[in-house]
Amino acid sequence: MTAPAPRDWVLHVDLDQFLASVELRRHPELVGLPVIVGGSGDPTEPRKVVTCASYEARGFGVHAGMPLRSAARKCPDATFLPSDPAAYDEASDQVMGLLRDLGHPVEVWGWDEAYVGARVADPVELAERIRTVIAAETGLVCSVGISDNKQRAKVATGFGKPDGVYTLTDANWMEQMGARPVDALWGVGPKTTKKLAGLGITTVRELASTDAESLTATFGPRTGLWLLLLAKGGGDTTVSAEPWIPRSRSHVITFPRDLTERADMDAAIVGLAQQALADVVAQSRIVTRVAVTVRTNTFYTRTKIRKLDEPTVDREVITTAALRVLDLFELDRPVRLLGVRLELAPI
Repeated sequence: MTAPAPRDWVLHVDLDQFLASVELRRHPELVGLPVIVGGSGDPTEPRKVVTCASYEARGFGVHAGMPLRSAARKCPDATFLPSDPAAYDEASDQVMGLLRDLGHPVEVWGWDEAYVGARVADPVELAERIRTVIAAETGLVCSVGISDNKQRAKVATGFGKPDGVYTLTDANWMEQMGARPVDALWGVGPKTTKKLAGLGITTVRELASTDAESLTATFGPRTGLWLLLLAKGGGDTTVSAEPWIPRSRSHVITFPRDLTERADMDAAIVGLAQQALADVVAQSRIVTRVAVTVRTNTFYTRTKIRKLDEPTVDREVITTAALRVLDLFELDRPVRLLGVRLELAPI
């Protein structure tokens, strides 16, 4: 049998329950239990919302964007943990670096997802390789959707979750999607769904078979034709090889022994600031704000940030600013973790 010829594929890589998974790496005793990440980790804190919930917590109806107080009512036995952006930055950077090392174009879409464009004969083999490398190197789990365009690959990932691979092509698109509501298409929100319902269109199959003139009359030529393309499984086939432009650079460290002396904390902050600054300078960027994260031995975590008087890459200015931000904390408990994040001026 002749081996299939290489062709262009788009793989959507999505890290499963990313923020919760990063937390579970350092709290392995919580694996398999409901975990909710958000705010300072205090479920009674007003106006704070869930940023991520483990699959176990989702089983109780907890979801991202829900007020922490509501999440506590739905899942009172959950463990609540504070959000730690510096740690998520670091984990995301590691994963995206591993993807780039595979030698294919990578288009990053945030902390926990990216597209990989590849001309290969067996995209499933590549997807499994991606999952294996990420799991082995980081301990994180991802799902991969495979198709020939971004939109369909994104939808495919939903079928692969959690911890799986799924392929959607012309061959199985309508079989899998035809009976689903139109908001199952990526990018179709409540307002568009309501408008389509007014036309008697509620499913993907109905949308795909709708006359183009009817859609363009309601939504305009650009949006109308785009909706029709989405319903038929089409989308954007280009994975940009342009590098992702980060908005910040950060470094964090969890100490083998909690720090109790201020001199040791100062030394760690200076070292972290210099590491982050080296990354900034290597990318020819410039710093506008300096943030410091402190986690005590009770896992109480806070991040404070200050704007610089003017953008700079001056080492003394930035390390001095980081130390001044550290001064804003009440360092009356042993410190388990410190982090420095440098926010960058846009390019």
